[in-house]
Amino acid sequence: MKTPVDRFRFRPYQKPAAGWGALRSVAHAWLDSRQPFKNLRAMLQTNQHGGFDCPGCAWGEAPKEGRIRFCENGAKAVNWEASGRGVDADFFARHSIAELLAQDDYWLEYQGRLTEPMYFDGNGDHYQPISWERAFEIIASHLNALDSPDRAAFYTSGRASNEAAFLYQLFARAYGTNNLPDCSNMCHEASGVALKASIGTGKGTVTYTDFADAEAIFVIGQNPGTNHPRMLEPLSEAVERGAQVVVFNPLRERGLERFQAPQDPVQMLTNGEMSLSTAFFRPALGGDMAVIRGIAKFLFQWQQEAERDQAEGPLDQAFIDEHCTGFEAYRAQVESTPWSAILEQSGLEKSEIERAAHIYCRSKRTIICWAMGVTQHRHSVATIQEITNLQLLRGQIGMPGAGLCPVRGHSNVQGDRTMGIDDKPPSALLDSLERRFAFDCPREDGVNVVQSIGAMLEGRIKVFIALGGNFAQATPDSARTHEALRNCALTVQISTKLNRSHLVTGREALILPCLGRTDIDRQARGPQAVTVEDSFSMVHASYGQLTPLSAEMRSEPAIIAGMAQAVLGKEPVDWLWLIEDYARIRDLIADVIPGFDDFNLRLSTPGGFYLQNSAGQRQWNTGTGKANFISEPLPESLISTGVRKKGRKHDLVLQTLRSHDQYNTTVYSLNDRYRGVKGERHVVFASQEDIHRLGFEDRQRVDIVSLWDDDRERRVSGFTLIAFDIPAGQAAAYYPETNPLVPLESYGIGSYTPTSKFIAIRLEPSTAPQRII
Repeated sequence: MKTPVDRFRFRPYQKPAAGWGALRSVAHAWLDSRQPFKNLRAMLQTNQHGGFDCPGCAWGEAPKEGRIRFCENGAKAVNWEASGRGVDADFFARHSIAELLAQDDYWLEYQGRLTEPMYFDGNGDHYQPISWERAFEIIASHLNALDSPDRAAFYTSGRASNEAAFLYQLFARAYGTNNLPDCSNMCHEASGVALKASIGTGKGTVTYTDFADAEAIFVIGQNPGTNHPRMLEPLSEAVERGAQVVVFNPLRERGLERFQAPQDPVQMLTNGEMSLSTAFFRPALGGDMAVIRGIAKFLFQWQQEAERDQAEGPLDQAFIDEHCTGFEAYRAQVESTPWSAILEQSGLEKSEIERAAHIYCRSKRTIICWAMGVTQHRHSVATIQEITNLQLLRGQIGMPGAGLCPVRGHSNVQGDRTMGIDDKPPSALLDSLERRFAFDCPREDGVNVVQSIGAMLEGRIKVFIALGGNFAQATPDSARTHEALRNCALTVQISTKLNRSHLVTGREALILPCLGRTDIDRQARGPQAVTVEDSFSMVHASYGQLTPLSAEMRSEPAIIAGMAQAVLGKEPVDWLWLIEDYARIRDLIADVIPGFDDFNLRLSTPGGFYLQNSAGQRQWNTGTGKANFISEPLPESLISTGVRKKGRKHDLVLQTLRSHDQYNTTVYSLNDRYRGVKGERHVVFASQEDIHRLGFEDRQRVDIVSLWDDDRERRVSGFTLIAFDIPAGQAAAYYPETNPLVPLESYGIGSYTPTSKFIAIRLEPSTAPQRII
């Protein structure tokens, strides 16, 4: 089966984000799904009460009712999952593992939904069909033969529901391990680590309604037009009512500049548009901490001037005195930071930082949002704590229209952590599990994603089970990750669609096909709902709308229960009994997880219910009992110490990013509409100035080599240079194609998040044939 292939073309996009371009793209996705009319009916139930939660991003829902509550990428996510194409035993009989490995990621997922369990026994080069019962026996045999539960790892994607996540962590801990790496380790782990230390909770403090009250919204290191398109609506509404929307992003992303609202008939009929930002700053990669430090430095300067004149300054001293600790140490840290260091690292002029500081000071209610442009750096935890410090200076936490907003990625990544998917679980969670289920929880820390790869490479982890996701492609240092997976005795992938992780196998491997968010989930007591938690801590139910493509697909909770029953029997619960009615699982959640009292009853409320945020109520669950100003110096250098010691000179600093037709590792097409690329993903964006400085030409083919302090060569080949509007010294290329360049040892201090937004690289002429484009 072939996939559509477009001819490679680059032509800068001149139109606004969303609007007619989005509608055309969605129409194409519907038609390509092989069941467009069924999917169209289902789409109208997306994010509606009684419908299903979008399987895309974690952005929350507006409180107001609306018939259309999905965006372009949400529509693509639904159509991609609800494909009429199937991957069955005949498909695997026709295609060997080696043959499938030669295909790209787009081709693999385009083949459609996995429809029956498959087993690779280590012989030959093909998967074979297997019964569910035999698959569970194989898993139990491997797990029960290990000399320690810590020889297994249980990975989780943010797609998993609350019910699945709760059962999964219960299974892992009853088995005896906290080895629960998850996709948070690769994206927002830094947010959780930083916020817990600063304000006592790892979650954002704002709700959707706060955006309507904000006088200023700062958007840092985030591209909502592609990654969270529904965020464009509250941003456009903010600009329209006169609020300031201040953007810090090296790239002038179209979704942060111009917007055409698909639900606004006037804009659509007149082909109108509006601006989405009132100020746009382009810092250096990794320079966000220096920018925020500069804003704070201006605040302290103006406060001092106001005190001298016996006037009111910009700081909320009453809030600081009542709610905070560490203020004087932070003030000393800021005042001792020289402007030369701030300007060098930020990449901005002092006048630009001063302008941003003036906007910040004029706003009485400010929200600061950020995403992976902030979190995927070595100093990401310190950067988020600097953002928090800034908000504490003006008391901008725990009041309407203000607060901290880490914008999460996958649809239930926040809920999974709430349910206990955590390699370093809090003692309170383990205590609660022990009280409810009467078994001794493991108390040692487990492994995160980076640590799990290292443990597999060293032979310490022999069984790897993945609840969703595409671990082989989503992780850094791809060659070593693939080696790690192949070093396992057994790899198990619980998945909706074919991806590379099914082909990079342990000595034995299982593919277990699961239901998606769009599929009707029928159990013994009828169709079941699952629940999710969005970025604003709203919990709501999701009911699948489409008949599954195959009767052999099972729900994620049912698969987890089947594995657990095979491994543990009916301890500490009757797993299969729970699956008959997911309300039984929710009763257990209510018994264990704070905030879920009367869980089943509260789901009947349209829009779900809100999990109270302690910091949002100015209750600080920190060791000091207060919000903590945390003082860190700016990094001495953003380039790795080891690279500098070896005297290696980098050409550019690379950030990896998604295309517009992509969600995580899922690629919907080979196009990137907003950046003007069609038909290709092996491209690298750089400024015309840098291309000439390095002796290359626009559209020349190059190899990209990353620099690190070991002797491994990390190289990707045959990438086409594209002259692009990007600050000098920077480059950008698509993920996961450039994940091989991210060293496994290059991760955030305190977070272990891969530094995918800051990779020192060198460019070399490619030996691949030159293409004319």
